[in-house]
Amino acid sequence: NGISGFPKRNESEHDCFGTGHASTSISAALGMACARDLQNKDYKVIAVIGDGSLSGGMAFEALNHIGHLKKDILVILNSNEMSISPSVGALSSYLNRLLTMPAYNRIREDFDDLLSKVPKLGKRMKDLAKRLEEGVKNLLVPGAFFEELGLRYFGPFDGHNLPLLVETMGKVKQMKGPRLVHVVTKKGKGYPLAEENPGWFHGASPFEIKTGRPIKILRKPTYSEIFGETIVELAREDKRIVAVTAAMCDGTGLTYFAGEFKERLFDVGIAEEHAVTLASAMACEGLRPVVAVYSTFLQRAYDQIIHDVCLQNLPVIFAIDRGGLVGEDGPTHHGLFDLSYLRHLPNMILMAPKNGAELKAMLRAAVKLPSPVAIRYPRGQIAEEETGEFLEIELGKAEVLRKGGDGAIIACGTMLAEAVSAFHLLSKEGIRVTIVNARFVKPLDEKLIVDLAKETGIIVTCEENVRAGGFGSAVSELLADKGINCPVTSIGIKDEFVGQGKIAELKEEHGLTALRIAKALKELRRRNEESRNNP
Repeated sequence: NGISGFPKRNESEHDCFGTGHASTSISAALGMACARDLQNKDYKVIAVIGDGSLSGGMAFEALNHIGHLKKDILVILNSNEMSISPSVGALSSYLNRLLTMPAYNRIREDFDDLLSKVPKLGKRMKDLAKRLEEGVKNLLVPGAFFEELGLRYFGPFDGHNLPLLVETMGKVKQMKGPRLVHVVTKKGKGYPLAEENPGWFHGASPFEIKTGRPIKILRKPTYSEIFGETIVELAREDKRIVAVTAAMCDGTGLTYFAGEFKERLFDVGIAEEHAVTLASAMACEGLRPVVAVYSTFLQRAYDQIIHDVCLQNLPVIFAIDRGGLVGEDGPTHHGLFDLSYLRHLPNMILMAPKNGAELKAMLRAAVKLPSPVAIRYPRGQIAEEETGEFLEIELGKAEVLRKGGDGAIIACGTMLAEAVSAFHLLSKEGIRVTIVNARFVKPLDEKLIVDLAKETGIIVTCEENVRAGGFGSAVSELLADKGINCPVTSIGIKDEFVGQGKIAELKEEHGLTALRIAKALKELRRRNEESRNNP
């Protein structure tokens, strides 16, 4: 399946620490520096972080700790005013101001040179010299943020000037203690079209080199696009609706919203924890916040989901993009845990649409509900429409698509298409099964599931999520609580991390296919037959 899209320790000795989520490098580097010193080893530790990632609270926590421990560590800050979307926040503005004030380091170098030529300085003279340096620093560098945290600041430097960087790093390498080198680059440098539109070229699909325009391929809309269009429609109807995102405006489909409701869009930077608590307080004051976030990044705000949203039963809507397998980005970016980590939270309503029409309907239903709602949908184009558009979704009610008495297959979200294909495979063998679109992971359609268990005696559940604690677990728990003896097989991801690869290949590799579903149902039928024949 090729190499991972992000550093992975078991792929290369040069991948010293696995990563894929932003804002972690300084913490990891500090941990390595602590380990180095405790083991009396001798090597340099360098953290590289972008200005977009520096908007994350974890980076601030690590900088604060570095200033306290005074470890020998170098932080390289790359400013390009971008993460995937443009960097936001007061710190980003501060870094931009630094770009216009390179005089500070030149003056400090001259000042240090002058002091070195004075043979001996008395204590008062040294104190005076230190105060003078502090005064110059505070005059020329607004806030002197990094220096106040205890890191010696160098920069800003042209990040595209290689000889300058080599010279600078050579000098800084000889120093000890916490240091920060600030380099400035331009995202897309060397390709003017990418420089003008860096967000689109962050993860570009095939395009014409001369024009930069994407090569037009006939395709259905993506789930992100459907979400973006629908949230705009809802915002036109309801002024309470606001959108919150963590540096993912483009990726989550909020570009449309930003164009029409700029004052109602809150991009918090790479700060998922803050995004969720911000949204919870907005809901507390009568707004209807929609937090648009990738599944893998929502994990970072788990405590806030519990403590600030669910515990207070506040009507925050989580639009969870990239639920399930995401492809080549690999294990750091698959969204395979959300059904499990959200299902058991009191007050949470959890939905998964089968297609674009259902996503629209779920969003419309969500804004009317007085409690937290999570709608989980996949990366990529919408699925084939199984039914026409409808206006209402009833809370906790599933949809029966096919009827048969030889077993039941209950599928969640993206796995419905595989379930329908399994129906056709089984039909060819004369096995008629019921196919159910679950719609809700919580609350379950308890009556339907209990009735199917009694009528068919066999249930297979399907989800693009880990099996542990997921949708299949919910169905098994329900039947156990009701005292119903019905075998259930759960099709999902086993207790393992999934690597990178094309989504279709990963589904095949991990058994999320129609063939595997059909095989599981036939195996349950075989066991039932054996039980009846050998009581």
